[in-house]
Amino acid sequence: MSRTVCIMLGGPTAQIPPLPTAPSALWIGVDHGLIYLLDHGITPAIGLGDFDSLSVTERHRIEQTIPDLRYTTPEKDFTDSQWALTTAFTDLQADQVELYGATGGRLDHELVNFFMMTMPAYAPWLGRVTLIDRQNVIRFYGPGTYTLPPDPAYRYLAFVSLTAVEKLTLRQVKYPLSAYTAAFPTSWSSNEFLPDTAAVFSFDAGVVAVILTRD
Repeated sequence: MSRTVCIMLGGPTAQIPPLPTAPSALWIGVDHGLIYLLDHGITPAIGLGDFDSLSVTERHRIEQTIPDLRYTTPEKDFTDSQWALTTAFTDLQADQVELYGATGGRLDHELVNFFMMTMPAYAPWLGRVTLIDRQNVIRFYGPGTYTLPPDPAYRYLAFVSLTAVEKLTLRQVKYPLSAYTAAFPTSWSSNEFLPDTAAVFSFDAGVVAVILTRD
């Protein structure tokens, strides 16, 4: 059975969609994301962070509730989201990871979460990580050919090369593209699925984010 691990980061709560509530769901909470999970009846398996954003009362609450708390210092060579993602795949043996609370708020934090899948250390997990908020579902891909089934909940479809990309081709979409090569990050936004038709895209080199989005 495929194992999905969900991670709650500390982004603005207004951007967080309804959460998976299946008893089998595994959660990692990061800093104030732990409090959000507890407030919504979810006890994460692991809590991570320096916890400097928590009050004394909140720290006592997580220390009495979370079975596995892991501490770090604010001065470190990795972000909390990178740490959580690595923990999900290495410690919890995730097949897929969903990140919540990863968008909105501080732009530097959002960009880290958006671009971290371009790092060589994360290459083995391309295609297995999803960022989810109230308006967007974002997935990341390495070279290959992929089919995307239409999702009626999302009107728009965007393709964003996060690195240089070679021979990006978009088929069976409103605005097709043929073997486009770009030496810099580029966003092909506001594309759309055709009615009852799966989109197909391919590319030979680079990292591409695919965003299902709506107004």
